[in-house]
Amino acid sequence: MSRKPRLAVFKFASCDGCQLSLLDAEDELLAICDRVDIAHFAEASSDLQPGPYDVALIEGSITTAEDAARIRRVRLDSKFLITIGACATAGGIQALRNWANVDDWVDSIYPSPEFISTLSTSTPIAQHVHVDFALHGCPINYHQLVDVLVALAEGRQPRIPSHSVCLDCKHRGTVCHVVARGVPCLGPVTQSGCGALCPAYDRGCYGCFGPSVPANTSSLLNKFRMLGQSPDQLVPLLRNFNAAAPEFQRAADQLTILRSNDEGTPS
Repeated sequence: MSRKPRLAVFKFASCDGCQLSLLDAEDELLAICDRVDIAHFAEASSDLQPGPYDVALIEGSITTAEDAARIRRVRLDSKFLITIGACATAGGIQALRNWANVDDWVDSIYPSPEFISTLSTSTPIAQHVHVDFALHGCPINYHQLVDVLVALAEGRQPRIPSHSVCLDCKHRGTVCHVVARGVPCLGPVTQSGCGALCPAYDRGCYGCFGPSVPANTSSLLNKFRMLGQSPDQLVPLLRNFNAAAPEFQRAADQLTILRSNDEGTPS
């Protein structure tokens, strides 16, 4: 009888929501336990077994020097490393510090800032170690996570949809908010995964699942500008859960330059 793959789950800077998505799988989790040996999962058990591991799930971004060193150790201990969620794949909401002076934030938030030791940036795992597979979302879709774990247990390549949220809106019969109402929506440049939840409730997409492939952000932002949307309205839309995702970051930076140019133009 072949040995079951050993699974480990590690947390870095995050809210724990993506780890909890695995626990939320409930019935599917029981089936997973039949196929893999959960060796290290601090969110679920105090039985934390040492490596090596066949599969490591990584939640959270790198925000301290200690975590930068720890992720390298995890990588050495893991045959296959998967990042789960916006923090691990794009730096998360905490990556907003990347556009500010982190010392100013620490001073304004903590009563004893001298005890805080942190990096000036929040960065995705892939900027520190090789990542074999990435699951996007804030939080992730647990059905996708189950599919990935089953695929690995069966020795096949995981396959996750990469089309944009727009296709999901069409499947649901949701009227396009950009076309019908002129509402800014990141659906055309956001990866599928949520089932087009926000547009179904009369809200534009916030980009929770990160950029789709490809993500033509320049064309979309030009459309928003034609509809009268200003950079002040669009930059916060892009600098959100996946602010440090390269496609969203470049687009937000371009809008910031436009805003600066507009402010410098004499009336």
